[in-house]
Amino acid sequence: MTAAAPAVAVDAGSRYLRVARADGDGPPYLVDLPGTVPGEGLPTPDRVRGDRAAALAAACAAYRAHCGPPGRLVAVVPHGEHPPPAAETGEPPPQLLGVPHAVLALLRHAGTPPLSPVLVCDLGGTGVSLARCLLTGGTWAVSGPPRHAPLPGGYGAAFDRAVLDGAGLTADDPEVLRLLALARAESGRRTEVALDRMVARPDRAERLADTVVHEVAGREITAGVVHRAFARLTEALDRVLADAGPDRTPVVAVGGAARSATLVRHLADRLGLPVPLPDGTDPALAPVFGAALVAAGRVDAADRYPHAVAVRVHRTVGGLPRDEELVISPPGTLAPGGATVFAETGGERVRLGAAPAEGGTGREVQLLVRGAGTRGGVSATAVTVSAAAGDRFHVGVRVTTDGTAHLVLHPLAPEAPAPHRHGAEPAAQEIPLGALPADPAP
Repeated sequence: MTAAAPAVAVDAGSRYLRVARADGDGPPYLVDLPGTVPGEGLPTPDRVRGDRAAALAAACAAYRAHCGPPGRLVAVVPHGEHPPPAAETGEPPPQLLGVPHAVLALLRHAGTPPLSPVLVCDLGGTGVSLARCLLTGGTWAVSGPPRHAPLPGGYGAAFDRAVLDGAGLTADDPEVLRLLALARAESGRRTEVALDRMVARPDRAERLADTVVHEVAGREITAGVVHRAFARLTEALDRVLADAGPDRTPVVAVGGAARSATLVRHLADRLGLPVPLPDGTDPALAPVFGAALVAAGRVDAADRYPHAVAVRVHRTVGGLPRDEELVISPPGTLAPGGATVFAETGGERVRLGAAPAEGGTGREVQLLVRGAGTRGGVSATAVTVSAAAGDRFHVGVRVTTDGTAHLVLHPLAPEAPAPHRHGAEPAAQEIPLGALPADPAP
């Protein structure tokens, strides 16, 4: 009997390609691919840096070459980012999972009591974001301000660039970045102590600036260099926190920059002490470890859309016109990459007809989203449906793996086909709706 191929999670970042598995009942772990930096992952090749889809394809190619094809693939993406799936990742196609859902899956698997609402602060290599997560009906509704990505190079990359520039080294050399990661891992405690002293006692910062904290490629990195680079991290974080307001909601800090105890204390001063990660998990690896548990089927992603999706329809009752809301998808039904959900009643799909439209064949349709505990839906978007008077169809909704919702109109074959049709049925019509609202406040 041939063993089933393992499930794999990939976090294709701008600096490292992290591939993780969660075999059996054991904890998640990074797959040791040729060229992997211990505790970091495989350095991202220059040719795919900045292109998440191409980086995902490169990570999958490296894994296949060393371990064979995976049985299931889950790819981590930053909150609010929905890159097109890579065309050459091989089978199976990747399921995209946002950082907040991946991190919350890791916490739920560890038995951490669910906090709602909770913030997930992603201090990654390319940008920083603060996502607000609300548990609704067993799934997580995630919303938040846009991701802030400082240029050039991004968030964590800007810190590395400032450190290396201060030491007279280039930040564009993958070997130098690898040596920096190794030196940082070996002298992390010494660096944090020096940085803490400089932050806590600005009057003594100048005296501590010449303290050597580690060495990279024969160059000394001083506490003063690290202290000046640290401002790159706090400035971007403060900008995101300002957009979020003065809320002291519980927060989970993840990403490579969340390894800095000094930066986490900066975050705690504004939002309170962060929620601890299980078993001392490296914050840079928390998203890919959570995704590995989802890929292995050991915890649900809880990323189904938690609200009901409806469409406004017109009916004539007793000779009088009346507007109604037809629920297409009940709460917690739509899953990214899942099947189309059609409006049903009594186990049968609802048949809708197109009324005559003024000035052409297009008819505007209002899509509604109904939050839990609300009587009526909130208008999410309006789309134009190309349907002639008398056309009948089933109406449904699906969400692609990149988080885009589509309104699906499946036409019904006429009762008496015209001779020129030759039995052919018209194709289903799909209308992109964009991302459904996470918090449909009235």
